[in-house]
Amino acid sequence: MLTRRHIRVKVMQAIYALHKEENHNLQRGESFLLSSMDNMYSLYISLMGLWGALQERSSQMHALSKSKFIRDENLSHTLFCENKALQLITTNEPLKEAIEAEKKLSWHTYNEYVNILYNKIVESQVYRRHSTLERSFQADKQLLIDLYMEVIAPNEELFDFLADTEITWTDDFPLVNTLIVKLFKGLRKDKENELVPPLFKDIADREFGIDLLKKAVLNDEKFQQYLVEKTPQWDTERIAEIDAILIKMGITELLKCPSIPVKVTLNEYVEIAKEYSTPKSSVFINGILDTLSKDFTQDGTLKKIGRGLL
Repeated sequence: MLTRRHIRVKVMQAIYALHKEENHNLQRGESFLLSSMDNMYSLYISLMGLWGALQERSSQMHALSKSKFIRDENLSHTLFCENKALQLITTNEPLKEAIEAEKKLSWHTYNEYVNILYNKIVESQVYRRHSTLERSFQADKQLLIDLYMEVIAPNEELFDFLADTEITWTDDFPLVNTLIVKLFKGLRKDKENELVPPLFKDIADREFGIDLLKKAVLNDEKFQQYLVEKTPQWDTERIAEIDAILIKMGITELLKCPSIPVKVTLNEYVEIAKEYSTPKSSVFINGILDTLSKDFTQDGTLKKIGRGLL
């Protein structure tokens, strides 16, 4: 679920949070990091749980629609509540257990958001378009994908609600959305679907994040000096705080993570800077880290393990 790039972003956020404290308490930084990573799993489970709440609302509206007083001949709720792909999701036992265990968000407590979203769904062009198509498992699956991409994920009220629930979810939302769409595309009716992926690909990824945080924080003063030396024309106060954090994280990887190729480190921090810092930051960061990597190679400070890592 979590990629190495996203882990780096989480570390950046943890360091930034530490900088806002008078005392840089590494233990609190590590606690923030682990909590932030766990929160992404909570967001995924919460959004998957939303489908069950929407299905429940759809079943309620279908029952009400049979009443002669509120019958709408132009709207079929069965397109949603009897959706075969949706039923695979809402009856998946591991997912049901994970949703039941998730304490951060219960959709039953926030029915108003479920109702708003369901109304948006049945009023959407996506829903109307799919209602004219022949029903099949493939069509049902495509309906869920289209609804998620065009109606649910872009919904500002949902985004604001999630941001108010957990601040770190604002950064997690795009990645979780991509994961959900990928999982939906892979849904199969003839086999068991894995809908509760692990947070980390392996234990090494979890350790990478903790290790990167510790080494960056413990070597902050030393790596700050490298930054000062490479920017003699700059007042350090003028360097964006996020840029400085990313550069020192990059230095950490260059000097303290021997198995990570130099090109990977440079590329990762350039891409993170494009998303989280100023328009010119990526060029600035790339220039500093590229120069430092060459200097470290020349003086023998840079030591990488494995062929082709330089």
